[in-house]
Amino acid sequence: MAALRRGVTQFIRSTARFKDHGIHGNSNLNNCGLVPPFQLVSARGIVSKLFVGGLSFYTTEDSLSEAFSRFGQVIEAKIIMDKVSQRSKGFGFVTFASEDEAQKALSEMDGKVLNGRVIFIERAKIKPRFDDARPIAIGLRRPPGNQ
Repeated sequence: MAALRRGVTQFIRSTARFKDHGIHGNSNLNNCGLVPPFQLVSARGIVSKLFVGGLSFYTTEDSLSEAFSRFGQVIEAKIIMDKVSQRSKGFGFVTFASEDEAQKALSEMDGKVLNGRVIFIERAKIKPRFDDARPIAIGLRRPPGNQ
């Protein structure tokens, strides 16, 4: 695990020099065949994350974790809740310790019944992060000397 972390860190440092040459932003990195560092780092943690849809409104995070724990070590079971009604939206995510465990759960649980509802499972998609995005300036800039 430490070797993988060092490899990721070295890759990020090696791609950082492209910012000095004006090659930055997703479009330019995609054109030169490089993966933006934030996608590389986020992809590392998401390879073992599964999307679970069709959940019953009565399914809890504990029961979801318990149902998937027979396939491997469940790191996190998260059910997405509606902010207003505080009820389940009917889908969630299960994160496994390894990709093999996630693949086994995907093949075994897809189309099975959980709490009276047929669930479907697929790999979670990478959510783009915009940590490097610059804020948009609002308002007019005053000319120097007119304050």
